Amino acid sequence: MSERFSSYPEFWPHYLREHSNPRTRAIHFAGTAAALLCFGFSVVIGPWWLVLFAPVAGYGPAWFAHGFVERNKPVTFTHPVWSLLSDFRMFHLWLTRRLEPELRGAGVTTDIDPARDRV
Repeated sequence: MSERFSSYPEFWPHYLREHSNPRTRAIHFAGTAAALLCFGFSVVIGPWWLVLFAPVAGYGPAWFAHGFVERNKPVTFTHPVWSLLSDFRMFHLWLTRRLEPELRGAGVTTDIDPARDRV
């Protein structure tokens, strides 16, 4: 059963907890960057149909990470709009080096635990 959230501020900490493994986040960041590149190239250089690969480039790695690293169900399936917004928010916070305080605020330990981080 999926959790219900009445607002995005309630959803955001849940999203971060669903991405607690640093490797999951790294794979997400790679997918988000690939999706943005596909979109950007299609708009600036073309061909236009390259934009169709952006969702595959973004969601493919993310869903792989959830299935094989984090071992949970992607929140995209239950909260698609908030999840997409959160993907970009998390990516932006990571790029600007402001993600760690958000993770700690959501209760995600940012210390690497080798025993927990095994695939």
